[in-house]
Amino acid sequence: MKNMLILAAALCLCLSFAVGETGSWGQINQSLERGEDWQRFVEAPSDFQLGEVTPLEGSDGLYIGNWGDYPSIDGSTVCVPLAMELARQWLDLPEEDLNGFVSFSTTPVAYDRLTAGAANPMVTIVSRSVMMDDTHPIDIVIGTGPNADERRAAEEAGVELVMVPVCYDAFVFLVNSENPVDGLTAEEIRGIYSGSIFLWSEVGGTEDIIVPYQRPHGSGSQTAMEEMVMDGYALSAAEPNYISDGMADLIAQVGNYDGGLNAIGYSYLYYVDALYKSGSLKVLSVDGAAPSPENLRSGAYPYTVYYYAVYAKGNETAERFVNWLVSDEGQACVGQAGYVTLR
Repeated sequence: MKNMLILAAALCLCLSFAVGETGSWGQINQSLERGEDWQRFVEAPSDFQLGEVTPLEGSDGLYIGNWGDYPSIDGSTVCVPLAMELARQWLDLPEEDLNGFVSFSTTPVAYDRLTAGAANPMVTIVSRSVMMDDTHPIDIVIGTGPNADERRAAEEAGVELVMVPVCYDAFVFLVNSENPVDGLTAEEIRGIYSGSIFLWSEVGGTEDIIVPYQRPHGSGSQTAMEEMVMDGYALSAAEPNYISDGMADLIAQVGNYDGGLNAIGYSYLYYVDALYKSGSLKVLSVDGAAPSPENLRSGAYPYTVYYYAVYAKGNETAERFVNWLVSDEGQACVGQAGYVTLR
């Protein structure tokens, strides 16, 4: 049974975006409330619902929530709005509760929890004074796919991961808006990040030295960089001050007018467009293709990626929920959250 002080502290933290000092909310600077034209697409609202709540022993008006038939979800920062939309559709939670209910820990921690059968411990429904059962292992990770280390850890733990694509996005390269370069080839990007291209003038820019930022190993964007973009090339070790702990840090560094004019970094298009906006950034085309929805679905943009719903094989609640998520009804919810749908 949980300690009342821990619950009270968790409820207070989730009252505002201050909860974002850790986890995914610290990497988001946009309001994610539903739009005025929001629609409900779910036609069978009884399929996935939370269970009953029970009073917290020794407390005054505090409760523990049972997950019932609704999956406990953790995941990547870039998929926070998707999880919020799913909760809106099925649970009809007030907007002020969604920051606490969607309490993502970011990609590497989410996969560690999934493999270990661990819970997402800080999920709350503040308006109802509820903290969700923190002994219930997470059912689904929504976000970028697991990297090689995470896949190996799951295999060693005897956990078979089921990975189901739920939408498209673009892995994009970012420069300062004042940089004259508008696009790069895939070969030029690998040259920059392997250390064989040093100057912007080698790719159509100024005579300045290129400052290439990276993310820490294990982050979703670093996995894409290592496993998709470099394509057999060795990724040069970045100096410590050129490694951005969070995507928000990277955007701030590249977008900084004084220090970021010669910088380049990478992220996901949805994150740049919807979660952490900066007017001082420019998204580059790659091999002449912009990361438009049409180019993602056709494959014309070379760094098209999926976001996945990932669960341990044998988890029936997760399997049912993910099957719904890729149905026409589920994809309508994905599209309403602003993602590029599979169809």
